[in-house]
Amino acid sequence: MAGLRDVAGRVAVVTGASSGIGAALAVALARRGARVALVARRRDRLEAMAKEIERDGGVARVVVADVSSRDSVHDAASDVLAHWDRIDLLVNAAGFARHILFKDHDVSDMERMLQTNLLGCVYWIERVLAPMRARGEGWIVNVSSFAGKLGQPDEAAYSASKFALTGLSEALAHEFAPLGIHVLCVHPVLVRTEMFSPEILARMPRASLRSFIEPADFAERSLRALARGETDVVIPRRFGWVPVLHSLFPRWVGRGVARVKLASLPDLTR
Repeated sequence: MAGLRDVAGRVAVVTGASSGIGAALAVALARRGARVALVARRRDRLEAMAKEIERDGGVARVVVADVSSRDSVHDAASDVLAHWDRIDLLVNAAGFARHILFKDHDVSDMERMLQTNLLGCVYWIERVLAPMRARGEGWIVNVSSFAGKLGQPDEAAYSASKFALTGLSEALAHEFAPLGIHVLCVHPVLVRTEMFSPEILARMPRASLRSFIEPADFAERSLRALARGETDVVIPRRFGWVPVLHSLFPRWVGRGVARVKLASLPDLTR
């Protein structure tokens, strides 16, 4: 399946579109001429996003849904299909993170994280698969994380959810290609969004603060990778060597990651 070079006139569903990476991807797609379904739980945020897109000459539809609920996803997809009769591109950007040690992380919250970060994508992919197969083409972009390439201390459950999404994406890229459906998994390293609160930033190594990129920059790089027909990309690309080196020297790289990240945690042994 070729990459998606021209989205003009296409129908794109973007989950997590109320803020951060999802919002940036929705705006970038609308500016390229796509009709964008904005999916998230916060109606007020979505309506503000839709107005921004429409002021810029784009087309947007607000679809309030909770990706962690299979029924909610089903209803949301049905709304989009009833309105536009097609879904060409699915962007799974909804998700949340916690910077917390496993010993302090409530299991109920871990369950909610897996439900949102992994199963939310599964529900959407399952729902768009039939219409994409009927058309003989489609594109799916799953937003994983650098934590889905390299296990991150202080983010154990988040890493688990993103490792699972990365594995799912790799398998589906093979399975779906004969059906005319292309799957791209993107792995952001550090993107400046509201997810990184002062409390979270205080738990991160100081050197990492220089590595943030803006959501709009991330969106542009992701859509360029989609246009090229890539199936897996780390953004920014300069960090792509780290997972490769880890696969060759797992103990050496793992010790380095642990040494840097654990040094920033005051509650490691409490």
